[in-house]
Amino acid sequence: METKKLKVGILGATGIVGQRFVSLLDGHPWFETVVVAASPRSAGKAYEEAVRGRWAMETEIPENVKKLIVKGVEDDINKIAKEVDLVFSALDMDKEQIKKIEEAYAGRDVAVVSNNSAHRWTEDVPVMMPEINPEHLKLIGIQRKNRGWKKGLIAVKPNCSIQSYVPIIKALEKYGPKKMEVTTAQAISGAGKTFDTFPEIIDNVIPFIKNEEEKSEKEPMKVLGKIKGSKLVLAEMPKISATCLRVAAADGHIASVSIELGKDISEKEFIDAIRNYNNPIAELNLPSAPKQFMKYFGEEDRPQTK
Repeated sequence: METKKLKVGILGATGIVGQRFVSLLDGHPWFETVVVAASPRSAGKAYEEAVRGRWAMETEIPENVKKLIVKGVEDDINKIAKEVDLVFSALDMDKEQIKKIEEAYAGRDVAVVSNNSAHRWTEDVPVMMPEINPEHLKLIGIQRKNRGWKKGLIAVKPNCSIQSYVPIIKALEKYGPKKMEVTTAQAISGAGKTFDTFPEIIDNVIPFIKNEEEKSEKEPMKVLGKIKGSKLVLAEMPKISATCLRVAAADGHIASVSIELGKDISEKEFIDAIRNYNNPIAELNLPSAPKQFMKYFGEEDRPQTK
């Protein structure tokens, strides 16, 4: 029996992150993209026309999305809310404006899953890494009670670079991680760029990414925090010091991490902790999730972003 798909909208659909959502959702067994929304500049155009000359994905625009008429993110909010069950937010604008827009959708019974950082430090909004903190979904019930929402919700993903090393912290939890020094080498896709739009990165390394080091040091504390009563209490350990570099790679971030533990650990124990991490959502068989959440590579030339 075929499962009825959830109807999905993409906010900020014409930008690089929005295009990535369009591409990733193509043929998804659970989701069907029925709405693409963007700024007034793109509203009223067919999607393929709105992204003509700036479609940056390696795959073609999905056939079911090409002819969709782009709606206005704000002007058409009431129409969009009636057509969708869920929106993915890839908005690129002032953070306070993004907050208001995402809250407006959630207040109209729409689930909002955001790629943006605007709501990452909103107290009752979970920063989700499902393999790490699925219990943080409890914040959604708290959020609805706080705001009088019935079906709407806002959940966000964390900064992209911390997704590489927060799982390691979690895997080594019983060894008491105390301090970490992190150096990230981050691809240009994280800035919503391609080599065509970011020529200054070619054959280059840029040694500073604004606000990235602060995010890399603080956001893990929310992801690793514990819910006590109706509040999320931030983790206190490990203390993280981060340096973030932008490098000439199209996709994929790498992190070099030095970690101080409170207990001794052997090489075998370390490798076992990574390979045998007990993924709390493994049994859900999510369609795009890897069978093994974390892998350990012993080769001298691994890992590589490609």
